[in-house]
Amino acid sequence: MATFRLIAGISKSLLLARFRQSLVAAIGVTFSITMFITLLGFMNGLNDLLDGLVLNRTAHVRLYNDIKPNPSQPVYRSEAFASGYNVIRSLKSSSSRAELYNSQPILDAIRHDPRVLGVAPKLNAAVLYNSGTIDITGVVSGIDILAESNLFHFSDYVPEGEPLDLRNVSNSLILGKGVAEKLLVQMGDIVQVTTSKGDRLSLKVVGIFQSGIADFDKVQSYASIATVQKLLGKSNNYITDIQIKLHDLNQAPAIARAYRQQFGCDAEDIQTANSQFETGSFVRTLISYVVGITLLIVAGFGIYNILNMMIYEKMDTIAILKATGFSGRDVRNIFLGIALSIGIAGGVMGLVFGLGLSLLIDQIPFNTAALPTITTYPVNYNPAFYIIGIVFALITTFLAGLFPARKASKIDPVIIIRGK
Repeated sequence: MATFRLIAGISKSLLLARFRQSLVAAIGVTFSITMFITLLGFMNGLNDLLDGLVLNRTAHVRLYNDIKPNPSQPVYRSEAFASGYNVIRSLKSSSSRAELYNSQPILDAIRHDPRVLGVAPKLNAAVLYNSGTIDITGVVSGIDILAESNLFHFSDYVPEGEPLDLRNVSNSLILGKGVAEKLLVQMGDIVQVTTSKGDRLSLKVVGIFQSGIADFDKVQSYASIATVQKLLGKSNNYITDIQIKLHDLNQAPAIARAYRQQFGCDAEDIQTANSQFETGSFVRTLISYVVGITLLIVAGFGIYNILNMMIYEKMDTIAILKATGFSGRDVRNIFLGIALSIGIAGGVMGLVFGLGLSLLIDQIPFNTAALPTITTYPVNYNPAFYIIGIVFALITTFLAGLFPARKASKIDPVIIIRGK
């Protein structure tokens, strides 16, 4: 303990003797950690925002019946052509229904699956929006508003109106912002909706939907499942989609394959549907880490140069220490202590300034019509970023001080004193 205190005292004296240079090195570390924390927090907050625009609105697994050609053609069932190689041209899609068969038993089975967080039935109808002489093509989706709000944050994308009115008000509609602007309608107005078969229904606008994706908002609107079933003239068990949220997102591909075989319908997992978003998030995060680590390495070179100069100027002091009984290991520990002191001081200050700068960015107004629920720039305060930052600061400063410290430990005091 006494030796440790002595070495720490000598390290402190040498550090204060070169205070300005040591302060510059510490500021370099502080700046690096500050930018590392700020950059990671902002980039990951941006990732969360961009991915949330789509991923929050996307089911982990989606069950539906795709429109596709019938794989069992008459020529394949004919014994006369069984031994030949059959080529079929101009194959047309089958007339199978878009409806999910036995939708209620499927919903019950999925709800009892322990891997499932929640399930939301849905059906889509291609329509024409009619307002006066204006006709616009679009899609009306029938949804369970409670399930959509709980699983897909639906209420966050309705800046005008009350989402629960879909359930409480009969023949109601939440209209996409782009559609509303084209139709020149507002809250409380009546919109005529016509299906491809000519069926027409008058719906009252009780809300405006804004997802942040302009092309989507120009065609999309929402109504209750019962309203869309009435519009299409279908029974109350008519469902075209089942959206599933899981406890573990990574299980989506395996569960989709299992449900496809179990229920005899098409199944799509979120990884397949939105792989480009995961790739973009990974690349942005990787760039943030590379830039932050590069800043730390540059700061490490600054510490390395300062310690090298300190050793050169303190040759006499090192020689006296070794001549009075200090071992090479003690001398090495003295200079490692200087390096780590700079790293700890600079790292802690970097964490404080990084947090402060992140809080400042988080308060800067960020208002855009595409993102109605976002009011300030997004920042992620993941504690892992701060842990990684201080660990890298210590590792960088330790390595920066190790080589000069080893050089100091090998100095021969006889040669230094003889030269004097």
